Amino acid sequence: MADITFIPTAQGWLYLSVIMDLYSRLIVGWAMDKKPSQELATLALEMSLGRRAKPVGLLLHTDQGVQYRTARYQALLAQNDIQPSMSRKGNCHDNAAMESFFHTLKTEHVRHQKYRTFDEARQSLFDYIEVFYNRQRRHSYLAYMTPFEYERLHAVS
Repeated sequence: MADITFIPTAQGWLYLSVIMDLYSRLIVGWAMDKKPSQELATLALEMSLGRRAKPVGLLLHTDQGVQYRTARYQALLAQNDIQPSMSRKGNCHDNAAMESFFHTLKTEHVRHQKYRTFDEARQSLFDYIEVFYNRQRRHSYLAYMTPFEYERLHAVS
């Protein structure tokens, strides 16, 4: 599951593209940039592919954003045998897990910050995703395990 959100900084919006493994809620790919470009979404996808073994029967769900409909993004999915799935127009509930992650990120972390620079926000978001969310934050959906613990216990590659 993939989506993009924006984070306020004194230098303007910083866009965050995220890919979540819906099975474990682990954030497997992410990227940040000053604009919500096709390149941003592609970098997050490339990171997720680098962190996982070759996917088998994988479905990647997104909204209908232009970033996900580009030839380059679709070709990368096809090259890796990933089936694309897109939300129905105007139906945010199709992407509820990503919206929940962004809500958690913003209420637990971002709203307590005043980012002066893009670099400050990037470092803070990296720490939240990689150190806290994936490895320390417990999820009721995962029987109160962290995504990292859940994957280790269930041997996801």
